[in-house]
Amino acid sequence: MSDPQRPRASLRTAVVWDVLEDALDRRVKATGKDSLDVLDTGGGSGNFAVPVARLGHRVTVVDPSPNALFALERRAAEAGVADRVRGVQGDIHGLFDVVERGGYDAVLCHGVLEYVDDPAEGVRNAVEALRPSGALSLLAAGLGGAVLARALAGHFTEARRALTDPAGRWGEGDPVPRRFTAEQLTEAVEAAGVEVGAVHGVRVFADLVPGVLVDTEPGALDALLKLEAAAAELPAFHSVATQLHVLGEKRG
Repeated sequence: MSDPQRPRASLRTAVVWDVLEDALDRRVKATGKDSLDVLDTGGGSGNFAVPVARLGHRVTVVDPSPNALFALERRAAEAGVADRVRGVQGDIHGLFDVVERGGYDAVLCHGVLEYVDDPAEGVRNAVEALRPSGALSLLAAGLGGAVLARALAGHFTEARRALTDPAGRWGEGDPVPRRFTAEQLTEAVEAAGVEVGAVHGVRVFADLVPGVLVDTEPGALDALLKLEAAAAELPAFHSVATQLHVLGEKRG
């Protein structure tokens, strides 16, 4: 199945989607099931949940926004997967008020840790929702990408502030409450009982390249997608990625 977000938005999701699709396929083979139980925490309107359901899996989306859950319901219906997607209002801290512990073959925690009061607790809850050997897909904002972006925009003081700020914020106007390094994310995941399988840098170049170039230059989008895929697993580029993706397996 090709990336669900093509063409333009695929720059934001292509690397994660390819890795996630492969991880789900491995879980199918390992469990012998045709359909997995997948939990998408903070899954919003279903950017990942609906494509995962289109693969044949059952997806529960937990999100605090009623509007996002309404959009999810509409999107799932339009995609013909309404019977495999369930939206529940809630958040990662109160996760087990709305879903069961140890009930899922895979858990997606994408764009959640930046906004919670206790990221470590968020990771622990995501892991506790997994069955033994279940797959965890964690996506969070990367510190280095923000520093690089502010510096290239000429905001050198803000770039330096992000480097020294404990939360990785460049100022009061920063819309992202918290950013992480690859080391911080892998340590949190391992402490919660997950064996890290891979770390990927997401949007290493995409946010630095002028959009007009990608949209107008023939073949530029595909070439940039291939470049992103090639750089994603290289540790040297993790420190400048806009987002960081950690894939792991819950220890049995």
